[in-house]
Amino acid sequence: MPEETPPTAPPAAGPAPTASGARALGLGCSGCGGLVLVAVLALVGMLLWNASNGTDYPRVAPQDMANRAFRDSREAYGAMGFTRTLPPGAGDIGVDPQNTLGAEYCYDGGPLGLEDKTVDGAYRMYHEWALDRVPASQAVPGLRRLHRRLQEDGWDVSSYQEGGKDKDWALFVQRDGGERMSFTWYPERQYFTGSATVPCAYDPGWTDGAGGFHGPGSAAESVTPPVLGPGSL
Repeated sequence: MPEETPPTAPPAAGPAPTASGARALGLGCSGCGGLVLVAVLALVGMLLWNASNGTDYPRVAPQDMANRAFRDSREAYGAMGFTRTLPPGAGDIGVDPQNTLGAEYCYDGGPLGLEDKTVDGAYRMYHEWALDRVPASQAVPGLRRLHRRLQEDGWDVSSYQEGGKDKDWALFVQRDGGERMSFTWYPERQYFTGSATVPCAYDPGWTDGAGGFHGPGSAAESVTPPVLGPGSL
């Protein structure tokens, strides 16, 4: 064990800057007004940007966004090394295979980002899948390989957890534009789940001011996933 050495005393503080020195460093009151003006202009610019871009979604058909989410899932499925094919549909979650599409609400935070209201006519499409009977010999190397592959493909890893015999494995990734994916393997049940979510979009079938509510359920009901099989990144 190395010897501990006493901490050295911090250097003595120097004399406070004089008024003329402070002004030379830009700390005088003569510059306060300019700094405040810059800060106010920056705040106004940020608020205007949030107001104009908070719900500035493209108008895209649900089928196109569903295809995009499904493509992400298929590529990850292939990178994991899975070869089974999953028909559309869902059984008991946590037990049976899954291959489903859905849509969730998009939210408007308002100019200050403090609000939490849904955006009528907008939806965020996602694809979910799951496999049963996935042993450690397949899940562990597959998830590690997927982790590396997604990083190489430009995804940012939000969280990565390697579990143990009784601890779940999990990987969460995202990338610019609002795409995100998540994967979890449950060792005790040998159950693997994956999901891919794509950015918000307005449904072309919805028109502002036309009356009636058009939520994400309307977008999800119009699409069905194809058979899920292996793909390649």
